[in-house]
Amino acid sequence: MKQLIANLIAWYQGALDSGGYLLVATLMAIESTILPVPSELVIPFAAQRAQATGKFSVLGVVIAGTIGSWVGATIMYWASRWAGRPIVLRYGRYFLVPEAKVQAAERWSKRFGGFGVFIARLLPVVRHLIGIPMGIVKMDFKLYSLFTLLGSAIWCSILAWVGVQAGKDEKLLQGDLHRITLWVVGFMLVIGAVYYFFVHRHMRADSTTNHADKTI
Repeated sequence: MKQLIANLIAWYQGALDSGGYLLVATLMAIESTILPVPSELVIPFAAQRAQATGKFSVLGVVIAGTIGSWVGATIMYWASRWAGRPIVLRYGRYFLVPEAKVQAAERWSKRFGGFGVFIARLLPVVRHLIGIPMGIVKMDFKLYSLFTLLGSAIWCSILAWVGVQAGKDEKLLQGDLHRITLWVVGFMLVIGAVYYFFVHRHMRADSTTNHADKTI
């Protein structure tokens, strides 16, 4: 396992050296759609590589990641806007977006409005889906883009900082499984706590309220 992780790290580092900003932007564009490409790996490793080699800059990684995130989020927005809610609900499950997720994202957008786009870009799960309800309700695209860019820039900056700090851990860079586990668990605990307090509780509360209203 240790060797496998080390090989994956070496492969991605080599890909970054040749792909640079374009690779980061492409991966983040994919990450902002419904495909499972974790930004929590894309940006930190890219920032660490930039810091270590000087072939590209950490700021450039943040900008590339932000632009890529906007591209992916734009695809989600326009696909949902053109398709409309009935089609999204009917066929979304074939693209890893079941009806329950769509409804949860709609409750989120209803609760927080346009500012919810900004908040969503900082949170797991919701960040990938927020473009769907905003496209369906035809939110002003310029406003949607503004909130998306601001939220994505902050998120990429946080991840880049994590990558730079992780780059100072030599055992981590050597593929030490224990060290990797500590970093991953610590980061996921923080993200999980943020998600629970800012997203899960609100969505669950709204879902319970809606269910109660239907039974009255």
